[in-house]
Amino acid sequence: MKQQAGIGLALALTTAMCWGALPIAMKQVLEVMSPPTVVFYRFLMAGAGLGLILTLRGNLPPLRIFKSPRWLVLLAIATGGLFGNFIFFSSSLQYLSPTASQVIGQLSPVGMMVASVLILKEKMRGTQIVGALMLLSGLIMFFNTSLVEIFTRLTDYTWGVIFGVSAACVWVSYGVAQKVLLRRLASQQILFLLYTLCTLALLPLADPMVIKQLSGWQLGCLVFCGLNTLVGYGALAEAMARWQAAQVSAFITLTPLFTLLFSDLLALAWPDFFAVPMLNVMGYIGAFVVVAGAMYSAIGHRLWGRWRKRQPAIPVPRSGE
Repeated sequence: MKQQAGIGLALALTTAMCWGALPIAMKQVLEVMSPPTVVFYRFLMAGAGLGLILTLRGNLPPLRIFKSPRWLVLLAIATGGLFGNFIFFSSSLQYLSPTASQVIGQLSPVGMMVASVLILKEKMRGTQIVGALMLLSGLIMFFNTSLVEIFTRLTDYTWGVIFGVSAACVWVSYGVAQKVLLRRLASQQILFLLYTLCTLALLPLADPMVIKQLSGWQLGCLVFCGLNTLVGYGALAEAMARWQAAQVSAFITLTPLFTLLFSDLLALAWPDFFAVPMLNVMGYIGAFVVVAGAMYSAIGHRLWGRWRKRQPAIPVPRSGE
């Protein structure tokens, strides 16, 4: 059991690092490609890679899954959730920095916990409520210089926030549907089906020939995005299969900090390609508060329980003492 938890932790951290680096690379490609086209290539590369792996293993999804209306509905919900998340997230990157998009994305794990309570009948704990309030406070701190613009004017920045929140919301439907599908299919089989279905759905919206307009650097970033999708979501699916959803969600919340770290390092190394995150001190603090809130929502009850166990027992006086 401990070995499975260790593997789950490593896989969750892998996902957080992959997702942390992803929007930085996507930002470069979106200078030429539209969001649907970028997402189309991400799904195409990830689906082809995963399909090859499953074929070599002789572990392609069984066709009987398509005979059950219930599982078809779940598959459609998961496909729609992943499709919408990728499109909305890519759209938000056209208006926001990679770090801002990832900070907003931390609404996803909290939304997943709420959905788990309502749909999967898991218990809502007080620590989850406290964590959610911390997260919302952190978001206010992070966007402290743009709050008036976001809530009073429909600017490009506001649209970026709207797209980011939408991406977080639709991701919840993917996460819940995938958790149920894991009862019937292996995680990699589910992802292969989702990648294939999303690629087909995006074909009418994408313009694949735009790839000829990419520079060598942008083409490399696009390939990185495809490989990142394969590794990041593959690690997430395996982590959820081996570890509890709450713990996986906790470590995924580190994603914005990886984005912030990678953004600062890349801006120092290659200032001509990567921009320094435009954050004041309050914004940096807000990013950490968002991560802390999301993490506390996921595992706060465990930390609180361990703390209480370590407290010395208070002797109860007997009668006459």
